[in-house]
Amino acid sequence: MDIHVSIEGRGDRTERVYRQLRDAVLDGRLRRGEWLPATRELAADIGVSRSTVTNAYERLIAEGYLAARVGSGTFVAAPTAPRSTSARRGSRRAARPTAPWRDLDDPLWSEPHPIAYDFSVGTPDPGLFPLDAWRRYTTAELRGRLLRTAHYADPGGSERLRAGVARHLGLARSVEALPEDVLVTSGAQQAFDLLGRVLLRPGDVVAVEDPGYPPVRQLFELLGARVVPVPVDEHGLRVDLLPAARLVYVTPSHQFPLGGVLTLERRVALLEWASRNDAVIVEDDYDSEYRFGARALDPLQRLDAEGRVVYVGTFSKTMLPAIRLGFLVAPPSLLPALRSAKRLTDWHNDALTQAAMARFLDSGGFARHVRQATTVYEQRRAVIEREARSLLAGRLAVVPSAAGLHLALRAEPGVPFASVRVAERAAVAGVAVQPLSRFSHGEPQEGLLLGFGAAAAEDIPDGLRLLADAVVREQTG
Repeated sequence: MDIHVSIEGRGDRTERVYRQLRDAVLDGRLRRGEWLPATRELAADIGVSRSTVTNAYERLIAEGYLAARVGSGTFVAAPTAPRSTSARRGSRRAARPTAPWRDLDDPLWSEPHPIAYDFSVGTPDPGLFPLDAWRRYTTAELRGRLLRTAHYADPGGSERLRAGVARHLGLARSVEALPEDVLVTSGAQQAFDLLGRVLLRPGDVVAVEDPGYPPVRQLFELLGARVVPVPVDEHGLRVDLLPAARLVYVTPSHQFPLGGVLTLERRVALLEWASRNDAVIVEDDYDSEYRFGARALDPLQRLDAEGRVVYVGTFSKTMLPAIRLGFLVAPPSLLPALRSAKRLTDWHNDALTQAAMARFLDSGGFARHVRQATTVYEQRRAVIEREARSLLAGRLAVVPSAAGLHLALRAEPGVPFASVRVAERAAVAGVAVQPLSRFSHGEPQEGLLLGFGAAAAEDIPDGLRLLADAVVREQTG
């Protein structure tokens, strides 16, 4: 183990070595059972005589901080816990973030409680993750030439993965894309960040859905844009209410969070609006791979004749958020700038993950995985919709939705409903839900969001009974 010990300055060097090693034990940097360098090795590293280190070790052994074992060396013996450094840290406040970043809240965060029934939004079931296939593909890449190069990779992503994404999107979603139109990202959120960097100047107007996805709104605001919320209804974004803007963010295939589908008439109107305003449309297709029932409409990207739509997708819902893999499909006019932005922010994604995902796409395994997962999620969705309609009737109405991993429940007209307080009361009872009001930018809409990605079908009835009890308790006081 390498240990940094400073001997600069005047005074007893043995004392300085002793105090620094003792402090490292006390504050937990050196943990019980860890072996220290031999006295000769540490002395050579820090440029002192061996006797200096030997004397320090002997004192630490005598005081119980270290122990020596003949033929093996010296190790930490003290059962220590990290000491508090709050007082020292509290005085170190000279560096400050710029104003927009101070006290930035996370609207998706909830108070931690032990959770028995997880109805969180956007969470896939880790039990459905194709672990055997993923392990096989990553092992194959590790045995190959992947890690036998010291060069940085293409900021746009591996060619094989971009080709696999383009082919998959063309077949599954009718997206019109060549491999060179695809840029690999660390999830959808990085795609939005890259787009904001290359498209927006301070003061530019960005239109977002209301209610909508809060991290996108926060991101564009922090990039200096003036974000304008635009209402949605059961048919999606109200295109007739759009202001003049540089960019509009939209979830046309499965509006987040309410679940509506942007009609063909509004899609055409949105493209015409973009042409008139010289605007860019960011089409977030975050979870429409899971579709139940009717065939999806063609994406905006397919209808776009001018090159104004950027299609954004992610593997966070179909695989796992932990692999941090997403993509965007952009017009050729934007790709050089996006590649430069990617290079300057994190250069490129992890090569091993990209290679494994490319293999999974090429093998047909990803398409099979999505079909199998869709069957499981469809069963859960049916249970959660049936139980919600039964247990919450008269209080919350299920909003129709034909895709994704969650359902929205809106408060019935005229029924007082405090979304945040209900969610907090449910969390205490062991049920995780998210209040609809947290996704509103303007006038809060009351209700709840129920995700079914992480909730087993057999657990849903019991979880919703606890939720219904929390609703009744909150409303009746």
